[in-house]
Amino acid sequence: MPTPAPPLPPPPFRSWMRYFSPTAGHRRLGLVCLGVGLQQGVLPVVGPRVLDHHVAVIVSRGGGWFSHGGRPPQPVTAPALLWLVPGVEHHYAPDPGSGWDESFVDFAGRSVEAYTDLGYITPDRPLVPLSGTAGVQHVVDGIVRAARRGGPLLEVEAAAAVHGLLVALRYARAEVSRYGDAVMDALARDALLPIPVAEHAARLGIPLHELRGAVRRSTGEGVKEYLLGIRLTRAKELLARTDLPVAGVARRVGYPDAAYFSRLFSRRVGVSPVRFREQQSPRPGLQGR
Repeated sequence: MPTPAPPLPPPPFRSWMRYFSPTAGHRRLGLVCLGVGLQQGVLPVVGPRVLDHHVAVIVSRGGGWFSHGGRPPQPVTAPALLWLVPGVEHHYAPDPGSGWDESFVDFAGRSVEAYTDLGYITPDRPLVPLSGTAGVQHVVDGIVRAARRGGPLLEVEAAAAVHGLLVALRYARAEVSRYGDAVMDALARDALLPIPVAEHAARLGIPLHELRGAVRRSTGEGVKEYLLGIRLTRAKELLARTDLPVAGVARRVGYPDAAYFSRLFSRRVGVSPVRFREQQSPRPGLQGR
């Protein structure tokens, strides 16, 4: 009886990764990079396992499956993002025939909570479709280059790149709202009008609760908070670049009551409009230097 042939080895895959050990001083930056990696092909099954930090896994080609929190596996089709969050079991793998291409970045820090509150990190949506990965991959490639180069600035350079990664991932989301970017563009255009949120919804032709949901998904903020940010930004520009009186600035950004605008500006910016203007003015003797 012939001896059975030995089982074929699994298809090859390519893998490159580096891990970092940031110091307590680096962790004071609020966000640190703990590792970065690039992998291609039919990769081994990951998990089930639980981590003590966050990982963004970006799938740029191929497909597979992903299970999070003990739930049934979900299909993954590139481009897609897998959020791995601390303390939650995850389990995933590419298709055993065709594999996938992935990059991953491990990170941690107190800033994660703020990014989560703002909607940049979505633990409740661990599998996120992406519209593309070019911008995200550019940031990851920067971390990879820094890791290969090494040097005393590596941890700080990588930490700064994680902030950029979270922004790039936010831009790459496939669905911002059911209405697309048109709603956010129109809302930003009309942000300085002295009208209530309900009227913004009416002008856009959508129900108020859907406007609130679209803005929350897009920015992580409520509609009023989003509009206030735009108004205060414009107010700062007018105070710094023009000689308009504070009352005139207030009217330009949607506040007919100058006293209310001043109180609001002071509370949010930390200084009064008048003081802010003084701080932005060049000091005597420095002009022309």
